[in-house]
Amino acid sequence: MQRVQPLILMIDDNIADIELTREALREVDFRIELESVRDGFDALAYLRRQGHYANSRRPNLIFMDLNMPRMDGRETLLMLKAQDDICDIPVIVFSTSESPLDVRESYRNHAAAFVTKPVTIEELIEKLRAIHTLWLTGSAVQSLQQLTGVMGY
Repeated sequence: MQRVQPLILMIDDNIADIELTREALREVDFRIELESVRDGFDALAYLRRQGHYANSRRPNLIFMDLNMPRMDGRETLLMLKAQDDICDIPVIVFSTSESPLDVRESYRNHAAAFVTKPVTIEELIEKLRAIHTLWLTGSAVQSLQQLTGVMGY
């Protein structure tokens, strides 16, 4: 049986951030597929396989921005985690926000991680490597330390 390529769903209204993430993911692991939607409404339709998302694949991981039009990441996270059939998909908040309130609220609402969007592509690749190892290959403790800078548990 052929193994299915890992799939990440990126929920972000910034096309440049999506394309930069796509480029950086190619550096990390060319087999990772990245699908994107522009807001929470489209994300829910994608995950429920509604409308033109009827043939969408279930993602292994979700990257989500907080600040988006129509339905922002905060509301989207609450809705995702309230639905039994999709609540187990890890959601990594990927935002420019560095607000302690945003971080606390995201974790309180069951985000798997909160990552501040890096400024350079090199930093993005480094963070995506840690995410890849932690969420898509399994070496959790080392990757979590690299991602968060926390060195002990």
